[in-house]
Amino acid sequence: LPPFSLLLRALLKQFKGEILPNDHRASVTAQRVGGRISAAAQNCSRDWNATSNNEPSVQSKFSPSPYTYTVVRSPEANAFVLPGNHVFVLTGLFRYTHNEDELASVLGHEMAHNLARHAGERMSEGLLLGVISRLALIIDPTGILFSILLPAQTLLYSLPHSREHEVEADRIGVILASEACYDPTAAKRVFSRMKEDAEDGTNGNRAPPPEFISTHPGYDTRLTFFDQWMPDALGRFNKDGGNKCRAIRDEMKRARRLAAEMHDGKKGRGR
Repeated sequence: LPPFSLLLRALLKQFKGEILPNDHRASVTAQRVGGRISAAAQNCSRDWNATSNNEPSVQSKFSPSPYTYTVVRSPEANAFVLPGNHVFVLTGLFRYTHNEDELASVLGHEMAHNLARHAGERMSEGLLLGVISRLALIIDPTGILFSILLPAQTLLYSLPHSREHEVEADRIGVILASEACYDPTAAKRVFSRMKEDAEDGTNGNRAPPPEFISTHPGYDTRLTFFDQWMPDALGRFNKDGGNKCRAIRDEMKRARRLAAEMHDGKKGRGR
């Protein structure tokens, strides 16, 4: 099996007993929002492969594999996606995503990592750095060169590149959310809440490390980038005078209302 298939199996085994059923309201919401984001990703990928005019550098075509959504009961606020289009959402995330627009901003970011093939890039980088490390040991069997090289490549190459990936995923994610007719300004609300919790130490959060030794950009950096990208994102959201998204958001309201009625009906039968 490919390594990511093995990882998927391991995660499903690890989370066994905490995975919410597919008809749980949180699972249904993740599937509904994720389905709209993945459809937008497919359309954007097609358009970006047809033209490169000021668009993100998506490296290959959209993966045809359907997305799966696994919602896990956990206090951790996190979401991630595996190659092969497997999305995991940990329920602690709902402390920061209070509606579908805000959940869409997170799922858009995670799907953007797959769309930009960031995992494949990291694997290639790992192989290259492994070769360089072995060469360092051949050149200097004492290991002194290796002991200098390893932290240097982490600080000067791996961490900056990881932060670049996160910024790219933020940008693509905002585009995907707006193309799927989710309010792109929701991304700022989510990260602003995370920033407040980190600064206050709320919910067990610790202050993030300095940006230069972190895999992710700082909250202030990300919020500044969102401000830069927002005119383009809002232009997409309000395209055609807002008519396209107005109709779709009316459909979203009907879907949410139906889901709530089904949820309430099940609760009533369970009494």
